[in-house]
Amino acid sequence: MGDTVTSTTYTAKGKPFERDMDYISDRILAGERSADPDDRGPQDVQVWPVEPGRYRLVAAKACPWANRAIIVRNLLGLEDVISWGAPGPTHDQRSWTFDLDPDGRDPVLDMTHLQEAYFNRVPDYPKGITVPAMVDVASRAVVTNDFPQITHDLFFEWREHHRPDAPDLWPADLREEMETVMKRVFTEVNNGVYRCGFAGSQEAYDDAYDRLWVAMDWLEERLTDRRYLMGDAITEADVRLFTTLARFDAVYHGHFKCNRAKLTEMPALWGYARDLFQTPGFGETIDFEQIKQHYYVVHTDVNPTGIVPQGPDPDVWLEPHGRG
Repeated sequence: MGDTVTSTTYTAKGKPFERDMDYISDRILAGERSADPDDRGPQDVQVWPVEPGRYRLVAAKACPWANRAIIVRNLLGLEDVISWGAPGPTHDQRSWTFDLDPDGRDPVLDMTHLQEAYFNRVPDYPKGITVPAMVDVASRAVVTNDFPQITHDLFFEWREHHRPDAPDLWPADLREEMETVMKRVFTEVNNGVYRCGFAGSQEAYDDAYDRLWVAMDWLEERLTDRRYLMGDAITEADVRLFTTLARFDAVYHGHFKCNRAKLTEMPALWGYARDLFQTPGFGETIDFEQIKQHYYVVHTDVNPTGIVPQGPDPDVWLEPHGRG
């Protein structure tokens, strides 16, 4: 699930970290049913119509799950079709806050806390207030916070509004293999770093660490002889991996104890990550200061001092990548 606001405790003593994957799973569709012939998403849910200007994507730059949606919105050219609200990198006990906006209020939704949009949909919403969230502007209520479904539907359901040269993020001929790759990336890498960082025992941490690095080695080998995860073109799989790699040296290596190697010490992965960072739609969504503030300040049980490290130097991301 997108980064969750529930308490200041993120670890459970003696237990491995388990991510809550239960969402408000409504769909925003172009028709009565999904435009994706291979759709495997939730079916028996409320359907909302694709309608330019109706929805606001609330997505914090700091959060890797939200960062995906920001990137996909950029790549598909949906900036003028779906507005974007950006909470700040830290949050209080209630929820993500719009402290980057004048007077601390989102200028479109007119709220200080994202929690308001959740309560407008489900009074006293009992679960974590997560980003990304698609919000219906008129009712100021959350439509969905199902982060993998949000990016899937931005591609398949909003096609009429994509820019003419938008990339094919879900190529039909690679679909089966891509789904397998994305599942492994999510389980072992995207979520794997959290299983390391929020492990409640040495045993849980050791298991998570070993699984993470088996997957990182697999990715290093896979990217040695291909430019992108699925070949010579960017797909959704690359978006999903990139947001973890962008945070790896700045946060996960130290803060989450994923410290067998830095990303900069893995030649293929590091070249690949820089290649994507320097591609329009990707690098401009990354704010390393916000990323570090989020993890090091919010996770008080992992980093009780709240001290935010100064490094690493972000300029290394602009060095030539030598790929493609």
